[in-house]
Amino acid sequence: MKVRTALPCLLALVLASVAGPAVAAAGHARHHIVWRGDITTSRAFVKDMARSWDRAGHGYMTLQPFNTISALNKLSQGSVDLAGSARGPSPRHAEEQSLNFTPVAWDALVIITSDRNPVRGLTLKQLHDIYFGKIRNWSALGGRNAPIHVYADASPSDGVEFSLRKLLYGRGNQPVAAPRLYINVRSLEQGIALDPDGLAVTTLSGAYDNRKLKMLAIDGVRPSRAHVADGSYPLYTPLYLVTRKDEDNATVQSFIAFTRSRTGKQILDRHQLVPYAEDAPPARDASARGQRIARAVGRAPR
Repeated sequence: MKVRTALPCLLALVLASVAGPAVAAAGHARHHIVWRGDITTSRAFVKDMARSWDRAGHGYMTLQPFNTISALNKLSQGSVDLAGSARGPSPRHAEEQSLNFTPVAWDALVIITSDRNPVRGLTLKQLHDIYFGKIRNWSALGGRNAPIHVYADASPSDGVEFSLRKLLYGRGNQPVAAPRLYINVRSLEQGIALDPDGLAVTTLSGAYDNRKLKMLAIDGVRPSRAHVADGSYPLYTPLYLVTRKDEDNATVQSFIAFTRSRTGKQILDRHQLVPYAEDAPPARDASARGQRIARAVGRAPR
């Protein structure tokens, strides 16, 4: 009899331990957010921000890190509550005009190579010409005699690629000479770490603590949080949280407000991000920066 009594109790304990997250989820049903976005935004701040938001008792989030296009499509269809993006709305995608892009922080766009590559920096013009296929060998940059293997995200409309190309060429969908394509920046970074002749773009928040990657200076300025904050590093982009214009979700707005809290700013700082502010140099000098880059690469400002 004792055995028969113990077995159901043991079974109940096992089921309770397995169902723990589901029970917790049900208890927070009114405060549940489904977020979808690119890998860049997820690891830059959303993952840690969601964890802290949950611990503070505000609710919990289901995270679906994938890519920008998928996230914005799902949001416009109403399949998710909130999206993340490392770029603003694209005029080529009509559905994105129905979305609100709220900037949370600035992140540096960093050009990476392997830590075994001797090159330390590039000019904006050199970077422009590498992606255009005009410079193909590291020797032209002071490196060894070896071809430059340009890596890129498979989706040019994804946040990081789009933002860099818009700065260099005036449009985010500019075709470039990048034959090695990867599904996201994480797999791209892994490829660069293994290839001493590789080159690609990622973000400071994603690369700053990866010792296998070297972040190249641009026009003599190294990518850093401080150099983004004062506007001296030319390549940076806002990271956004995106909502639907026709939907006012109080829980979503609570999470966006949390990113501006003291705890939220500490998380941004920990990931080498600069909190967004309209009167800070990165935003205030955006037009002048665009003109400087256009002059440096030899194109007309757009």
